[in-house]
Amino acid sequence: MKPKFISISEEIIEKIKSGELLPGDKVPSENELIKTYHISNTTARKTLLEVENNGWARRIKGKGTFVLNRSSDHHVMRTLGSLDMTRRGFNENLKAEGFTPKNIIIEKTILKEGISSDIVGKHLIMEGPVLKIHQLRYADDDLMKDEIKYISLTLCPKIDRLSTEISYFKVYEDNYNLKISDIKQTLSVDIMQPAAPNNNFDTKAPIPIFVLDSAVLADTGKVIEIERSLYRGDKYKFAIAVNPEYQSK
Repeated sequence: MKPKFISISEEIIEKIKSGELLPGDKVPSENELIKTYHISNTTARKTLLEVENNGWARRIKGKGTFVLNRSSDHHVMRTLGSLDMTRRGFNENLKAEGFTPKNIIIEKTILKEGISSDIVGKHLIMEGPVLKIHQLRYADDDLMKDEIKYISLTLCPKIDRLSTEISYFKVYEDNYNLKISDIKQTLSVDIMQPAAPNNNFDTKAPIPIFVLDSAVLADTGKVIEIERSLYRGDKYKFAIAVNPEYQSK
């Protein structure tokens, strides 16, 4: 008869193989395993270690155990509507999947005038001053995302003094005590030509790209953040999660 920790680890691995747990998803914690399977601390610890030792997940100290990206083409999976993924931020999500993130800042400036954007059929306006951050996001040595983010300095004063590697979503909640009422997102596709002036991917042939427009709104109706990002279509896959917290919005 198999030891209990082996049986439970095999269940977790099967969930990863089936796609129930995706790259970057958090594996049940020791306490969750203890509660679900009525096992000891030692058995729960050995279960997670077994999953990790078999190359399916990695433990990040103080954060938990996360599913690694084992796809042969190293496509990065992103889930639209996932609050956990949004709160962790780009860098932490890559680390959770086993990648080494790197950011290159192209522009970081304060715009006195506000900006606007049409997302999900709505015209959203962010009044100035606004922090603009344009940065290139890498996974290992591959440029994965060309990101332009605008943040309200009225709602988030002095946020320009913080590192761009942080999870801004968590900062909005924790540092500025903003209640996020809605996240609006639209995803479209395009072809990036090698000679295009906005092609920072330095490709020699046309590549497909995902264009993600998003906005983060406070419960006051004010726009906290507007983002427009280009993702390499040959490096990304997108999934969609329905978030019950926002279903009535």
